[in-house]
Amino acid sequence: MVPMTLQQIADAVGGVLYDAPDPEATVDRPAVIDSRLAEPGSLFVALPGEHTDGHLFAGPAVAAGAIAVLAARPVGVPAVVVPDVLTALTELARTVAARLTGPGAAGVQVVALTGSAGKTSTKDLLAQLLGALDSTVATARSFNNEIGLPLTVLSAEAGTRYLVLEMGASRAGHIAHLTGIVPPRVGLVTNVGTAHLGEFGGSKEAIAAAKSELVAALPSDGLAVLNADDPYVMSMAARTTAPVLTFGRAAGEVRAEQIELDQAGRPSFTLTYRGARARVRLGMYGEHHVANATAAAAVALGLGAQLAQVAELLCAARQLTSGRMEVSERPDGVTVVNDAFNANPDSMAVALRAVAAMAGGRRRVVAVLGEMRELGAASMSEHAELGRRVAASGVARLIAVGGGEAALTHGEAVAGGVASTLVADREAALELLLGELRRGDLVLLKGSHTAGLEEAARRLTEPVTVGS
Repeated sequence: MVPMTLQQIADAVGGVLYDAPDPEATVDRPAVIDSRLAEPGSLFVALPGEHTDGHLFAGPAVAAGAIAVLAARPVGVPAVVVPDVLTALTELARTVAARLTGPGAAGVQVVALTGSAGKTSTKDLLAQLLGALDSTVATARSFNNEIGLPLTVLSAEAGTRYLVLEMGASRAGHIAHLTGIVPPRVGLVTNVGTAHLGEFGGSKEAIAAAKSELVAALPSDGLAVLNADDPYVMSMAARTTAPVLTFGRAAGEVRAEQIELDQAGRPSFTLTYRGARARVRLGMYGEHHVANATAAAAVALGLGAQLAQVAELLCAARQLTSGRMEVSERPDGVTVVNDAFNANPDSMAVALRAVAAMAGGRRRVVAVLGEMRELGAASMSEHAELGRRVAASGVARLIAVGGGEAALTHGEAVAGGVASTLVADREAALELLLGELRRGDLVLLKGSHTAGLEEAARRLTEPVTVGS
């Protein structure tokens, strides 16, 4: 974090110091919302949660080295007390962002990205590309909301050159709020799909309008990087005064051509830009990563990187965030594909295509699929369609996890000839799996975060003994 004294923090957020004998004590490490992550020099942000209240952990955070607590009430240790902790966190991030990007600052380039699918994997790739060029700070995991974005900003330092911010949107105005905290100079939109469809009244046009808030926030001397293969994304060019750089497969200034998959389902392609060409072989699984890599490459090229260097860095890049096509080869010959962090109809289709490409020589493909959330009125039809996609994908065994909507997926899969079982929760799914898996099986786990299949995937990759 950019060093700030407690008094400076209090002034920035309109707070009052309590139990703070030294107002000049300096916070110079990132802000944290988990007391277990507190370290000497950090600031503990006491947010209320679904199951507990951060104020209860103020003491342990300071004992671990936190300089003070950002709190809504005195907590018996040094604190900056404010009327609303989240609002204060936002104001602190806005202050730090202004110090990093304002007149006389070192010239931090703020790169923001959004999209319905693939944005976290694209962010991971982009962080690796830009990180090889200069000091880079990027959103951790998918902490892309009104809490995660300020925390990312507060982890940047005066020497940071690139600040890569993933921005999610579950409603209109969400991205506009985030760009108001830290205005981006480069904005990337990966695609417009069906994630959060229910939150936007079932309309992809409404989703596109929300995503376009990112490019609308760009300055005229910034850069908008848009997916030329997605007409919803390309329509956003009209909402920005910034220059536009396009990427894609069928079209785009930065293009992926001659795409191939190896036997493990890892893609390779030729990356082209302004007449130059370079071959890229990704170490990540699934053809969908071609679009993610091309998007990240377009941003890096737009910021001045050379094509050969970008291609080399993409070849060396790896998946950084767990729960996204994370492949584990167990010693007993079972392959586990953990794509369980979240799910929507588009990402389900992508995952099924990916495991189909990986299936060569496998005994069978097993899919453990949880229900998809936030689909609104389209939920029933989308879950039924998922069952049909499973049947068409070559999956031999389905375990559908959940209630009525999972039952629709199960029913359509059975009608398509798939051996399927409907179970209520992840524990039942795990018990069934552990009794069935055999050497040579490939198992995919995917569902919305609430299904909890990430934990099932973790336990599935613990050392176990299965039959031969």
